[in-house]
Amino acid sequence: MIKWKTCLAAALLAASSQSWAAPILTAEATPNPATLGSAVDVDVRIADIADLYAYGFTVNYNANLLRAINITEGAFLGSAGTTYSYGGDIDNTAGTISFIFNSLIGPIPGASGSGSLAQVRFEAIGNGSAALSFSDLVFLDSALADIAVDTGTLQVGVVPEPASYMLFGIGLIGAAALRRRSQAVRG
Repeated sequence: MIKWKTCLAAALLAASSQSWAAPILTAEATPNPATLGSAVDVDVRIADIADLYAYGFTVNYNANLLRAINITEGAFLGSAGTTYSYGGDIDNTAGTISFIFNSLIGPIPGASGSGSLAQVRFEAIGNGSAALSFSDLVFLDSALADIAVDTGTLQVGVVPEPASYMLFGIGLIGAAALRRRSQAVRG
């Protein structure tokens, strides 16, 4: 009987314990959609992480639609102490920014919560929808143990500037007027 009660208590305890989801690495673009030739600011964010001491990742993007300009450190990790960071290597031919990393300095606890890890500025150079994704993920806690992190993707839309729409519209109106005029001459 005691064994049965112990098993029941263990099952109830396991069922009632809260399950924790892995932290999520995402990105937010401003503006989205962007106009051709304009700057697009992408904020790389981490959500619901505990004891983050250091991180590294690569940002992948469509080099036919976006051109990376610069990367700056986000404020999240610095909220826990002094940091050492590197903004990464930009390769606008391959569409990657590799070796973006940041680390706290000294034996201190890591940052917990949610916030910005990095800001990337792009220039919109082509029309369409550009996917941003992450690879080469390394997230470490203050004991330098791996932290499992899920990732999301971001679609950045690039549309022609409004003047291009106006020129296209004027061209359509002109084509319609020429067609109407040629039909009137025949009739």
